Amino acid sequence: MSGEIVVTPESGLSELLQIRRDKLARLREAGQDPFRETRFDRTSYSRDILENYDALEGQDVALAGRIMAKRGMGKAIFADLKDDRGVLQIYVRRDDVGEDAFEEFKKWDIGDIAGVSGFVFKTRMGEISVHCRSIKLLSKSLRPLPEKYHGLTDTETKYRRRYLDLIMDENTRRAFEIRSAFIRHFRAYLDERGFLEVETPVFNVTAGGAAARPFITRHNTLGIDMYMRIALELHLKRLIVGGIERVYEIGKLFRNEGMDTKHSPEFTMIELYQAYADYEDMMTLFEEVLSSAAMNILGTYTVQWQGEAIDLTPGWRRMTMAEAVKLHTGVDFMSFESTEDAIRAAASIGVKMPDGKAPSWGDLLYECFDQRVEEKLIQPVFITEHPIEISPFAKKKPGDPRLTERFEAFICRSEIANAFSELNDPIDQRERFLRQAALRSAGDDEAEMMDEDFVTALEYGMPPTGGIGVGIDRCVMLLTGSSSIRDVQFFPVMKPLD
Repeated sequence: MSGEIVVTPESGLSELLQIRRDKLARLREAGQDPFRETRFDRTSYSRDILENYDALEGQDVALAGRIMAKRGMGKAIFADLKDDRGVLQIYVRRDDVGEDAFEEFKKWDIGDIAGVSGFVFKTRMGEISVHCRSIKLLSKSLRPLPEKYHGLTDTETKYRRRYLDLIMDENTRRAFEIRSAFIRHFRAYLDERGFLEVETPVFNVTAGGAAARPFITRHNTLGIDMYMRIALELHLKRLIVGGIERVYEIGKLFRNEGMDTKHSPEFTMIELYQAYADYEDMMTLFEEVLSSAAMNILGTYTVQWQGEAIDLTPGWRRMTMAEAVKLHTGVDFMSFESTEDAIRAAASIGVKMPDGKAPSWGDLLYECFDQRVEEKLIQPVFITEHPIEISPFAKKKPGDPRLTERFEAFICRSEIANAFSELNDPIDQRERFLRQAALRSAGDDEAEMMDEDFVTALEYGMPPTGGIGVGIDRCVMLLTGSSSIRDVQFFPVMKPLD
């Protein structure tokens, strides 16, 4: 018996689960195992019939889907059949399908997968239906679906068993249809403007392009630790150096950080770079993409998100970070003559610096914005001119080396896009890498790592370039009115059940 795999019967099943398994056993004993079925010749979907009834009335059709409800008794039964595009009523009568098939159909359960054929008609109540001439069980559901009128109400279960959520809630399916439509829309916008879609490595010897803690994995063959990417930026800009003047990638990123309604350790970004452009061009591009997506997908510029009516009509507000801080706190950072003045002003509005960090003017400006302003940004706004301390890849603002040509787009208290006039000076880039490396050595595990090859690439010459990163998940949250990032990810990261 060595090496033999022994399969034992399931034990401890609930009565409901056992009943369904017993039904399956009886079918198999009768030579009618539904799991042996390999295909079904379907001619129509529910939506086709519902939308084209006049042309299809009286015509023969074949449908397949999941039984969601059964009504009636005696010699005829109505049932709801759910397929990929909706739900349609079917009418099953003993005299049409035969006594044996009808008796078997009466034993089928909610959740079973069926194939039916018959003709299209309307009931006396005026409901479009299919009058079945034949029925076939294509797959047996061994677990009962959630109760129809309450659905899948437990949020944890919705995320862990997304397949059940999709079966029971059409709003969930609609959200993911919008997600797919948004990605198609963004891709088409860029393709039409001559951008090239590419793929870059997921595993890297350095984690760069963002201030974030990476996931670390081991490459056994090479005998080295590698990092799962935290951004797409550095490889895409290498392609700009190589002469691909308009380039983008839609891909998964991984950051080993906290989880909340806006953050997931695995998420989807689109990053794009355009040679001979700047951050102003990226503002125009992103505003056009998101506004047109809302109109094309939803038919309106106004969307409801987090209890707010968000107006995506083109012409979004633009203000510098210093202007936003002054507007919402009264503190004017552009008037300070020393860091000490900035420290006193920040303290006066209750802003605290991270422990152990000696603040600069730029650090203080950013913390005032982060702690006192961001939560007040509801309607779409571009916040520009970020401090150099938090912008290691952005060009300095002409005339004020404390600031950079960078913006973040905020909607309803959430950052939704981040863009730069990209730094293309290799000497300046090396110095900023070194400052980031010093912070990392001092214990900041989110600081940038030194990337010598990227600096080498810049030394060959990169043209003036505008670049932007857009959070796909957050854009979809906005367009679907979702309150959590997990609502727009099919299979969000979850802690395993013990």
